[in-house]
Amino acid sequence: MKPSRTPLFTGLIAMGVAATALPLSGCKADASPPSARAAAPELPAVSLTTPRAVRAAPSEEVTGTLFPAQGLQLGFEVGGRLERLRVKKGQVVKEGQVLAQLNAEISDAQVAQAQAGVAAAEVAAAMAADVAERNAKLREEGNVSDLQNRSSTTQAKQAEAQLLAAKAQLAQALAGRRRHELRAPFSGTVINAPEEVGATVGPGSPLFALENLDTLLLKTTVAESVRERLQPGSKVRVESLGGGASTDEAVVRTILPSADPATRRIPVELSVPNEDGRFVAHTLARAILPLGEAQEAQVVPSTALVATGGEHVLVVASSGELRRVDVQVLERRTREVVVKAASPLDKVVEYPTPALAEGGRVSVK
Repeated sequence: MKPSRTPLFTGLIAMGVAATALPLSGCKADASPPSARAAAPELPAVSLTTPRAVRAAPSEEVTGTLFPAQGLQLGFEVGGRLERLRVKKGQVVKEGQVLAQLNAEISDAQVAQAQAGVAAAEVAAAMAADVAERNAKLREEGNVSDLQNRSSTTQAKQAEAQLLAAKAQLAQALAGRRRHELRAPFSGTVINAPEEVGATVGPGSPLFALENLDTLLLKTTVAESVRERLQPGSKVRVESLGGGASTDEAVVRTILPSADPATRRIPVELSVPNEDGRFVAHTLARAILPLGEAQEAQVVPSTALVATGGEHVLVVASSGELRRVDVQVLERRTREVVVKAASPLDKVVEYPTPALAEGGRVSVK
């Protein structure tokens, strides 16, 4: 008789078989093959620009401040009470025009006193000369002594000297009287002036500011290497940084032979015509200095120029690789630069990033 298997024994056998089967199935899952091929990396995308050919001369762009060709703080040479104002702020005056006057009551009295002194000295000199002349005739006739004749001649000379001194005092009094009127030393615009009269002013106290704005001076500096290529008398384009004023008639006036001690750059002054008042004095302006003859060049956007490691641009070859091309900047404009390269440029990267390097491959947007 065969022994019978209980249901409990049968269940344990089944559980053992299942437990043995689970690890096997897991090993089969881990052994599944990987993906056949990894995705290829994407190439950086760039946008290109096509330069245009131009003729341009080498130039240097500099900035500086516009100063009046003539500017002066004015005050009276003598002290007194300010009695009358003849001009106002912003008024255009001519050379020699009266700007203001001091009270001249005391000065007028001094002039009158000096005039009286001259009149008295003239009378005394005339009398002494007459006596000397009569004594000279009497001396010839033997009626007066030689001593009396010399004495009258000496008195006549003394009277003449006193007359000269009186005239000098009168000239001094008249000069002091003229100093009570303040006149413009040159034609220009009154930039500053007193608002009221009545104040007592001292000698030399500045009361007025006068500026000649018909011509302005743009004061700037250039590198020492540029100095030899910059010629006095050359015409220069000047543009206002704060407004839309510009001119092509500015002229290089002065190139100083001594560098600025702080910056080691060469000071340069440009004469800027301003008869129509388009420029404003004491503001900033930009000048484009010509440094040579016109030559073949190309214009690219300012965003395409790379300054790191020397100025250059990146171009895309037919194979899709980047190539560096060194350039010389001839002119810098608002949004463009005029450059000269050893060979014509084509397919220039418009917005190069630090990640782009020569020899790398890119895709074109």
